[in-house]
Amino acid sequence: MRSRQKALFVADLAMAKKAESIVILDMRKLSNITDFFVIATASSTTRAQAIANNIEQGLQDKGESLSNIEGYQEARWVLVDAYDVTAHVFIGEVRDFYNLEGLWGDAPRIRLCQRKQKRKKRSKKVSKRK
Repeated sequence: MRSRQKALFVADLAMAKKAESIVILDMRKLSNITDFFVIATASSTTRAQAIANNIEQGLQDKGESLSNIEGYQEARWVLVDAYDVTAHVFIGEVRDFYNLEGLWGDAPRIRLCQRKQKRKKRSKKVSKRK
């Protein structure tokens, strides 16, 4: 899997576990450590762990190897290092504090098509039994 494709896949995996404000930064011209950052916000530490787990499992299912996962226990900033793609899953205030998007402000952003999860409104029909 190419690195851009992997970054989009990681973003989808994060989105599947209700990650918010997902941003992909193209780091290829700015860093020799990774090609892409996928940055996401979790509403709680439990959700951050679920997002990280889903990223790990999804990549393993595709035969992709991981270098490391950092910060899982505290889950305020979980880093999933998949070599050419690094996922950063933050809880809100920690993301604001470290401001990776600002720190790497020169990095081009990849636009994500935020899928609107359509919830089918079920009409409540009251069936009358006679």
